[in-house]
Amino acid sequence: MKGFGALRGRPRTERARLTALYGALLLLAGGGLVALVYVLVGQGLYTSVSGAVSTVSPALRRGERQPEPDPGRSPVPAGTAAPGELPSAEELRGYRVYAHTVSDAVTEAAQRRLLTVSLIALAAFAVLSIWLAWWMAGRVLRPVAVITGTARRLSGENLHERIALDAPPGELKELADTFDAMLGRMEHLVSAQRRFAANAAHELRTPLAVQRAAAEIGLAGDPPPARVARIREKLIGVADSSEHLIESLLLLAVSEEGLESGRPGEPVDLAELAAVELAACPQQGLTVERTLAALTVTGDRTLLGHLVRNLLGNAVRHNRAGGRLAVATTIDGELTVSNTGPLIDPAEVPMLLEPFRRSAERQHTAGEGAGLGLSIVASIARAHGAELVARANPEPDGGLTISVRFPPADPGRPDGARSR
Repeated sequence: MKGFGALRGRPRTERARLTALYGALLLLAGGGLVALVYVLVGQGLYTSVSGAVSTVSPALRRGERQPEPDPGRSPVPAGTAAPGELPSAEELRGYRVYAHTVSDAVTEAAQRRLLTVSLIALAAFAVLSIWLAWWMAGRVLRPVAVITGTARRLSGENLHERIALDAPPGELKELADTFDAMLGRMEHLVSAQRRFAANAAHELRTPLAVQRAAAEIGLAGDPPPARVARIREKLIGVADSSEHLIESLLLLAVSEEGLESGRPGEPVDLAELAAVELAACPQQGLTVERTLAALTVTGDRTLLGHLVRNLLGNAVRHNRAGGRLAVATTIDGELTVSNTGPLIDPAEVPMLLEPFRRSAERQHTAGEGAGLGLSIVASIARAHGAELVARANPEPDGGLTISVRFPPADPGRPDGARSR
């Protein structure tokens, strides 16, 4: 039968192993059943046969006490009593010997027949059980083969494929669904990486193009000193913008690495850090509301400083004239920054946390930013085990409210710092 060659020697596939296991168990059960039937039937077989033979002898049906048979005498009855007469002692002895001999012969023949038939049935049962075990193992492992085939086909070009296993609920169905969910996350990450690479290349190419145009056009010929000064100022501004973009990309890479690089976490007073960053942030005539309760977290002070700085910078940059900026920390481990500004569609809020995503098209003006601020904030929050929640503010204020909730405080720390 096809596939049974895998059973030779040591099984090398899970299907062969399951077949060998199921087949061995079924053969063991069948052999035990045959042995049990043989023993139980053999124990009472002689008594049953002897009783049946005794019923056919008229003398043995009587209630007379029978003498013990003489092994040296012939098992054939010596004579037959006349009708209505009792058999003699010699005749009774012969009947007795004859009955024992017939019973032994019938018992032995029946046992041989039972053993022969049982062994033939066990051999047929073995072949059938191995075939059923092979078929059943194939049915059970079919979802695994589907998962394996899908995993082999996957590449960066077809991550949209899913197993979509059509099977009743069970462990393998759960495994396939988990694999599909993992593929969805991988597809999202690969797409985000591609968008990041494309956007980074675009963002870096734009200032280079501006620099080239300024040098080739603005400085062409023999430009007057005033033009040279303007071109110089423009080139310096573009260089500063490019430097800021590269620093932001490096910071994003560092924050994505997290705190697993061996740097130990330290207690950081987040309320004090927020107050320092708020004092250094240009508020541009905004109404500032601060509610800074004591909050100490465990982490990297530099990264947490970038987190607060980017939140405040984003809140100021995308605010409106005469608007409001609110900063709050709570003792239960939450940092919140809220600002007024343009209305934002709630469906677009999650996209604002991705690199180079903005609520409006970039105008390439001074102080506009590269669109990495909130993605850096989200990455630093993940590195510290914090949960970031962003929501759009309703009319008439507009703008955005971002909350970062840090893990609960570690009771084992004497400083009460919250553990990541």
